[in-house]
Order: sequence, then C-alpha cells, then structure tokens
Amino acid sequence: MKRVLMIILCMVLGAGVYYSADRFLMKRVPEEVSLEQSKIEKAQQMIKDSYVEKVDEQVLLDGALKGMVAALGDPYSVYMDEQASKQFHQSLDSTFSGIGAEITQEEGKFLIVAPLKDSPAEEAGLKPNDVITHVDNEEINGLTIYELTAKIRGPKGSRVQLGIERSESEKSLTINVVRDDIPVETVTHKMYEREGKKTGYIEIKTFGEGTGKDVRLALEELEKSELAGLIVDVRGNPGGLLSSVEEVLSHFITDKKPFMYVEQRSGKREALTSATKAKKEYPITVLIDEGSASASEILAAAMYEVEGYTLIGTTTFGKGTVQQSLELGDGSQMKLTVSKWLTPDKRWIHKKGIQPTLEVVQPDLFELSPVQSSIILKRGMNDERVSALQKLLIGLGYEVDRTDGYFSNSTEKAILSFQKKSNLKETGEVNTSTLKKLTTTLEDYKKNPNHDHQLQSAIEFIARH
Repeated sequence: MKRVLMIILCMVLGAGVYYSADRFLMKRVPEEVSLEQSKIEKAQQMIKDSYVEKVDEQVLLDGALKGMVAALGDPYSVYMDEQASKQFHQSLDSTFSGIGAEITQEEGKFLIVAPLKDSPAEEAGLKPNDVITHVDNEEINGLTIYELTAKIRGPKGSRVQLGIERSESEKSLTINVVRDDIPVETVTHKMYEREGKKTGYIEIKTFGEGTGKDVRLALEELEKSELAGLIVDVRGNPGGLLSSVEEVLSHFITDKKPFMYVEQRSGKREALTSATKAKKEYPITVLIDEGSASASEILAAAMYEVEGYTLIGTTTFGKGTVQQSLELGDGSQMKLTVSKWLTPDKRWIHKKGIQPTLEVVQPDLFELSPVQSSIILKRGMNDERVSALQKLLIGLGYEVDRTDGYFSNSTEKAILSFQKKSNLKETGEVNTSTLKKLTTTLEDYKKNPNHDHQLQSAIEFIARH
C-alpha cells in the first residue's frame, strides 16, 4: 500500500511533513502496569488528594501529556487538547481569518518562517526569522504554538500587536497587523519578454489541494506561446501538501532518480519517485529564499538534484523532519516527529537549508519594514522608529545624514521633500498621512518587478540560454 504523506498546510502553524495516523504502529500496552506508569498514577492521585485546591483531572492529564512531549525538545512535536486540535483542522481550510504568517518554535522561541505573499503580515513588515516576544503587550513564555496561534488569530478587521526581536535591530519592535481573510490562492502566472524571448513565470504561494491542477493549467496557458524558458517561484512559500508537491514535480522532473527519501529511526529509507518520463525542452529556474520551507524545499531540491535546474536567490529555511498526526480518542491529538526526509542525493537539509546555485540578494529596501508610530515623529526626537524612518528615506533616494534615530535637520528636509513630491502638506513632521504614503511607496517599490533582483536575474538567465 502506498504510503500516505502530507505536509501541514501551515498558515500560522509549524510546517512539516507528517504521516496519516493509519501508518503509525502503536505498541500494545502491557497488561501489568509498569513501574513508570505506576509512578505517574501515584503522583496524579497525590495531587488530587492532597493539593491545597481542587484540581480538574483533565487539566492534570493535559499537563502531563504536554510535559511529556515538551521533554523531547522538538519544536515540531506537539500535544493538542481538543480545542487546539479543532484549531489545527481549521487551519487546513481554504480560507481563514488571521495575519497570514507561518510560525514555528525553536529553542523556546517563536519564529516567523515566512509571511504569505500579499498577506497582512507581509504588508505590516514581518520577516522570516523575526522572533515574537509579545502579543498585545502580553508575554508568551510557556505557550504552545497552538495557544500562540489562538492569540494571534481574530476577526477580520481587528488589530493584533506583536512584539518582535529582529537580528539587525538593537531594540525590540512593535508591529501592528490588521487581520483579514486569508484566501489560499496558491498559483499565479504571467509572461515576461526580453530581447524577443518570452519567459513564463509561475508563482506557487502554498501547496494546497488544487495546486497541481492550477500549475498544469498555468503551464498550458503559457505554453501556447513559444517559451524561451520558465521561472518557478517558491519564495516565501511555507509548505503544503506533499501530494501537491509530487503533482507539481510531475510536470518538471523525470523518474531517473527519486525526488525524495523518507528515513525512519532504524535507518530504513523509502524512495518516492515521479512518474514523468520526459523532461521539458526549455530551461527552468527556481526562485528560493529564507521563507521557502518544507514542501518548497522538497521541490527545490528535486528540481536541482534530479534535473539540474538552476536555483536563484538565497538559502532556504531548513526543515527536514516528518511528523505524524495521532488521534488520542477524546478529540485531542499528538503531532510527533517520526522520521526525516532526504533530498534525491540523500542529503538532510534540516537547520541548514538549500543553497542556491546562483546567489542573488534583494535591494536593501526589500529588507525594510513600514514605519509604524502612534505619535507624530518630528525634529529633536530620538527613537528607534526615527531610525527606521531614516533608513527608509535613504532607500527611497533622499539624503539623510544619520540613521541612529535622532530626528535631525537633514531628516526634516528629507521629509519635506517627500511630502512635496507626494502632494502632502509640507510640515516636515511624520503624521498619519505621511506614514501611510511612506508605506504605500515602499509596497509599490517591492511590487515593481524591475526592482526584484532575483526575478530579473532569472529572466536574464533564461535569455542567455
């Protein structure tokens, strides 16, 4: 029987491959209670009988299970009570309300893996590897990833405030995100033309149920023209269903070697191979970055190691373990890491990622976030928000004499120039209308394909081959 594999559709959950429960072999519990079980039962009874306050037995059980899984030290193994389990299943729906970012947990910290393309999280400036420290001014120490997710989610139009630590920033950041419905439109496509050569472009945002079909339809549309080559973009793609990855790969790679291996604790490996016999006649490149995780890494590794397609961008996230979802019979479940996945060349990329064959970094402006402030920023202030403002102004081409957060005369002159160019009231102060215009200017810059160095490098690569 074919092994059923799935990757969690991970809008605000930890990404990872996991088996369906029917593949997990549960050992029978011995009839005689073991010493370990007896110890657990004795501790439970002592708490019930002697603790200073009455304790709910279900709370004790949930706590014991959470502690048992937490003792593994594995961020991808999680116990979910009934409420968290329902939330997990809801996250697999085609639409949900939230901020549109995948979150994982590493060494006790909650990290942003990737904001989804065009999501509230991306528009607010959240980035891969941002560390979440607070939600609405509350510390999140001790929470599970699902409890954190519940805090971040909320009705469309409501606002959540995230405390963020970012490696290049000395001070913590506060980022406000307005929640919205997050539709899972997984595939978009377009055509680029340079020097008379047409390059097809397919962006895969996540790997959902219909992704394979959507890629096939996009290919059929693009191939109506004589293609010089194709770009497959999985930047910022946090993962999805393995069945979709396999279906997508069937359009691009042959069966000359497996597209991945699954390795058990025993060392036993299972090879998964594409059914395709013929390779595309035109060159293909794959765009990757630090937000490409799990399923995206399976695709990127297979495209490179099976067919030698060029990978352009920056090193991927690095997620190489496989989880299994186990129902525990009362509505709760456990997601347990049970194996590794390896690339076609049998490499384990966990915590290493996949390096591009052609490294291309984006312009500095791509790394900047929108400036957020509830107060007017003006000359004489000294603030981290002013520092972010100064870096943004310099990136947009305005002359500013410093980036240390002191609102200098030079900063004021740059704001006056920006306001004049934007047909805003020229005050030299950064009020709400100026902040909004700065944000839309930054967004427009990032969305302009001419500013996307990685995309332009891929188009140029296709034009040369």
